[in-house]
Amino acid sequence: MRYSLSYKESLIKKILPPESRSISSVCREEGISDQTLRNWLNKSKEGTLRLEPGVHGNSRPPREKLNLIMESRTVDEAEKGKWLREKGLHTEHLNQFEQEIRDLVEDNKHKEKQEIKELQKENKHLKKELDRKNKALAELAALYTLKKKAVEIWGEVEDD
Repeated sequence: MRYSLSYKESLIKKILPPESRSISSVCREEGISDQTLRNWLNKSKEGTLRLEPGVHGNSRPPREKLNLIMESRTVDEAEKGKWLREKGLHTEHLNQFEQEIRDLVEDNKHKEKQEIKELQKENKHLKKELDRKNKALAELAALYTLKKKAVEIWGEVEDD
């Protein structure tokens, strides 16, 4: 997966002072590997950290888009233009990101509802099967009891 330069820089800033967070905590929070972040940190120190070819506002991962939307809400309207330029965005990108996240949530809700329906159907089928097996077991127990009583009354059946 390709990440934007601003995303990489924002993660590197979390590791460096003043935040000085651990690499593992940042990686867990963002869902990337430790080695990836270490590589970015090394490239940043060497000055070779660049924007990957083909990475622009629309190709950011959903987590980064959500972070940008939340961050944009904290930025003052007077400073928003500057903030957008720093992040390499336009105002329509933020609107597009919001819509994409809404669509993602709706898709997840739809998938969850479908999965719940399938699980309910499977549960119903399993309950029917269990009920059928319980009835068969009860019938077998009744037959066994009857056979036992028949043996007590008439004795063992002799074969010819």
